[in-house]
Amino acid sequence: MADPGADEPSSRSGSPAGEGQDSEDRSLLHQRLAIRELIDTEVSYLHMLRLCSSDIRSRLQQLPQGDLDVLFSNMDDIIKVNDKFLHDLQETASEEEEQVRLIGNLFLDFQEEFERVYKVYCASYDQALLLVEAYQKEPELQREIQDIIEAVVPQAGRSGLSFLLVIPLQRITKYPLLLQKILENTLSDASAYSVLQRATSALRDVNANINEYKMRKEVASKYNKVEQLTLRERLARINTHTLSKKTTRLSQLLKQEAGLVLRTEDKEFDDLEERFQWVSVCVTELKSNVAAYLDNLEAFLRFRPHDYDLDVPEGPVAHYRSLARDLQREAFLEFKQRLEGLVWQPLCSLAKALVGPQNLIKKRLDKLLDFERVEEKLLEAGSVSYEEEAARHTYQALNSLLVAELPQFNQLALQWLGQILCTFVALQRDLAKQVLQRAEGSMNQLPHRHLLEPAFNKLVEDTLGQASDQLRSFRENFEKVLPPPTTQPLLPGSERQVQALLSKYGPGKLYQVTNNVSGPGTLDLTLPRGQIVALLQNKDTKGNSGRWLVDTGGHRGYVPAGRLQLYHIVPSDQELRGQVGPHVDSRQPAPQRTSAPVPSLSAVPQVVAAYPFVARSHHEVSLQAGQPVTVLEAQDKKGNPEWSLVEVNGHRGYVPSSFLARAPNPAPWGWSLPS
Repeated sequence: MADPGADEPSSRSGSPAGEGQDSEDRSLLHQRLAIRELIDTEVSYLHMLRLCSSDIRSRLQQLPQGDLDVLFSNMDDIIKVNDKFLHDLQETASEEEEQVRLIGNLFLDFQEEFERVYKVYCASYDQALLLVEAYQKEPELQREIQDIIEAVVPQAGRSGLSFLLVIPLQRITKYPLLLQKILENTLSDASAYSVLQRATSALRDVNANINEYKMRKEVASKYNKVEQLTLRERLARINTHTLSKKTTRLSQLLKQEAGLVLRTEDKEFDDLEERFQWVSVCVTELKSNVAAYLDNLEAFLRFRPHDYDLDVPEGPVAHYRSLARDLQREAFLEFKQRLEGLVWQPLCSLAKALVGPQNLIKKRLDKLLDFERVEEKLLEAGSVSYEEEAARHTYQALNSLLVAELPQFNQLALQWLGQILCTFVALQRDLAKQVLQRAEGSMNQLPHRHLLEPAFNKLVEDTLGQASDQLRSFRENFEKVLPPPTTQPLLPGSERQVQALLSKYGPGKLYQVTNNVSGPGTLDLTLPRGQIVALLQNKDTKGNSGRWLVDTGGHRGYVPAGRLQLYHIVPSDQELRGQVGPHVDSRQPAPQRTSAPVPSLSAVPQVVAAYPFVARSHHEVSLQAGQPVTVLEAQDKKGNPEWSLVEVNGHRGYVPSSFLARAPNPAPWGWSLPS
């Protein structure tokens, strides 16, 4: 007979196994529920994102486009990533036994994508909240926004935009919690356990990296602002704290220059900075060149010789004028507009985009000095203050941000710069093509259109050579002819003084004062503008050629050489006509010669050539400086007094009146006959 108590140990030994089975079943049930929660909340989350991106954003038309870009940031990118994630997540349901492991691998696969899109959204979240606070200060606008949101998402309630904008942040932070919940209900010896552990750790790292990125962006935005401050505003910001900080940085820098402390070397950052500075120099030079190009193009468009009536026969000239007018009004003007819109404005935007990184690089150098000082103190004392620790973290955040983003920025800036250069070349090519197309019709009407290219090139070379020879000959003749001198009007009552200086020194020594002279020294003269003086010596006693010794006819002294110009004597019309005498008609009989007493010769002023003159046509006559001339008429046939008809060595012709000067006749030799 069996012992009734013999079954008790058996029943007690079976009880733990049953409880273990029940525990596994409960864990499996909770695991399934956690997976179901993950999928269902992902569906609801993605649906809410689509409502925000499409319905709500499209109805907020009263907000500026810039505000909408800040509010919704890169929500479209988040939708694309999470839509693909949800699709792959739902497909794991077909593999029920491997679903947990597949979910863990899926999160590992999307780790980088999640970090890439969510860090951008989280970094702009604070700026979006500032806009929401600004809208709340405008009751009417806030009411319109609230009505739109409640119509699309009733569960948003009074929170409105704030409720919608925080959803992506809540979702990315909830992923590690959902994975942890699945992990807690997974057996430790299961194959999916290690995968879930790595996935949970990876999503925590994603959140940590997003927080780090957000902090870097906040530091960058703080030091990236370019403030236009006056000197007074800058001085108002100076206090004991800023002076102490700058003094400490200067001391640290001097220690490094003296070799007392080592400078922190960062080869990676130095290479990135060097490349950035190279890009910056290229952009600056290109911007300067394009600005000069636009200025020259503007000057070219203002010059329109084809709009003037030229005294040339019709033919090729008319064809050229028509073509030039057409090109300047349409082709060149369109080219200028496209150049400004497709090259100049993008180039200015690129130059503006370089300012922010440049400021961060400069600020990093300041923070590096603070960091090095804190590191020294940390090694010596073993601890630092809260403010010093904050300065240490600030440098690390700035340095990490620049090292992470400068490579991408340099690459994008180079692509941007290359695209601008390609656009510029394309515009030049389009302009040349358009000009050739417009010129084809006019070229067909030219007289040399049938010539072959070698013959046409030879014709062009011969024509240009002939024109060059003519231009060279004209220039040489023009250089031989001095331009009419400009003189100041004589002072009232100074004619007698001029005559005295002229008779004493001659025309080559007379100079006129161009501006009032106030003599600072005892030997310096004070002279009014227009005063005529005679040059005695073209330097002073110390050899200074900037002070000339002159004679005013009454006083002698020094005058600045820059205030004097050679005086050119121009004969008056009456004096010139007086030398001509009455005109005698050759057709009338000559009057009978009558005996008359011979008067004694007086010192009558004689007209001489003050400057050489080369005749340019058969109507003119050449002169040599100092050559006596006889003035026949003190004007030309049209009554212009600037030209005089003279006789020189038996030749008659016109010469410029300003090239003539009066000089007294020398006293006659011998005895005059008594009357």
